[in-house]
Amino acid sequence: MSSVTSTSAAFRPLPVAREYSWSQRLSDYRQLTRPRILVMSAVAVSAGFVLASANAVNWVVLTSAIAGISCFVAASSVLNQVIEARTDRLMPRTAERPIASGRISRSEGIWFGCLLSVLGFFCLLFNVNVATAVTSLLTMLCYVLAYTPLKCRSGLCTTVGAIPGAMPPVLGLLAAGQSPGLEALALFALFFVWQFPHFLAIGWIYRDQYSAAGLKMLPSFSDEGFRAGWIALIYALAFVPVACLPRYVGLAGAGYLAAAMVLSLGYLFLTVRFFLNRTDLRARQLMAGSLICLPALLLCLVADFVRLTT
Repeated sequence: MSSVTSTSAAFRPLPVAREYSWSQRLSDYRQLTRPRILVMSAVAVSAGFVLASANAVNWVVLTSAIAGISCFVAASSVLNQVIEARTDRLMPRTAERPIASGRISRSEGIWFGCLLSVLGFFCLLFNVNVATAVTSLLTMLCYVLAYTPLKCRSGLCTTVGAIPGAMPPVLGLLAAGQSPGLEALALFALFFVWQFPHFLAIGWIYRDQYSAAGLKMLPSFSDEGFRAGWIALIYALAFVPVACLPRYVGLAGAGYLAAAMVLSLGYLFLTVRFFLNRTDLRARQLMAGSLICLPALLLCLVADFVRLTT
């Protein structure tokens, strides 16, 4: 796509929302919340909560925490799509999103996102604790007001976006009543560092679409992905010791440490392959491996913690 075509497309008015059946509209509202991200966030929150519950898990509070934090995660996705509706229209992978395609209006999206935020805040405030409610709100604002606008302005957006992306397990710790400490820092670092090879692989796969839409990734792919490969490799190397941190802050034992070494080295192996041969196939393999690595790490971490505390 030429720059002239790209620019003119960016300034075309959004389609006007049309009338659909209730089932179609419900499906669109569901799509706005990005359910797969909701599930991953809920798993991370649950893991953090269990790790902070040495004696017994309060299932009522955990359920409320998952519900409230999920509302904020969904609100982040909805408001992100409101802001990015025009650029979403320029990319085949996002052009059919409900707001970008005009099936839901931007004003509806704003109201829906704000409603989810209010529901999430009061759910956490009354059923969990103040710290979780306030931190969840700040996390959402960081995603919507910092990360989202930066995507069109600076390659630093990836680093900024990794901050809210690393918060779900920390929010789980807070929800269980644990004060921020080394445990929270270890979980934050685990999620923060993991994200870079993952998102750089996605950025490489969709590099032409991002470029056509005017979105800036970290880094630019104008050098055939050489710097992207280096940055992914550096973070994958750092992930090996970072993945072991939970063992050294008292969250797990030797069993988790062995699993962390195997999984993080596997992640490093896939990143090295991408660094040496930056093809779409290698990027997709790295992305798939990243989506196996993190949940497997969390499962091993929680299992080892439960073994040590029972």
